[in-house]
Amino acid sequence: QVQLVESGGGLVQPGGSLTLSCAASGITFSFVSVGWYRQAPGKERELVALINRSGYITYAEPVKGRFTISRDNAKNTVYLQMNSLRPEDTAVYYCNFNTWTEHYWGKGTLVTVSS
Repeated sequence: QVQLVESGGGLVQPGGSLTLSCAASGITFSFVSVGWYRQAPGKERELVALINRSGYITYAEPVKGRFTISRDNAKNTVYLQMNSLRPEDTAVYYCNFNTWTEHYWGKGTLVTVSS
């Protein structure tokens, strides 16, 4: 069975930093892409960052220059380094792993940016 577990969320002050990680177990496929999504209260889930099989990275405009996605294929782990956090970054963050035919989601980790 496949399980994705996020960690690293929590409460941080505006301007602070957090690093999220997501480790996948029970999966040995080659991934088309891995990424992070987030969902704020009252809003739909949105893409934050994505890295494809070639290493090409896409960032949502609001996080460009502040967030960095990276991966460790040997560990089946994806990371999201978040700097200069803003209150509007507050959301539940979900990791996502994709093959050509299957899609896997973590259960989410809450990031709260508040003074």
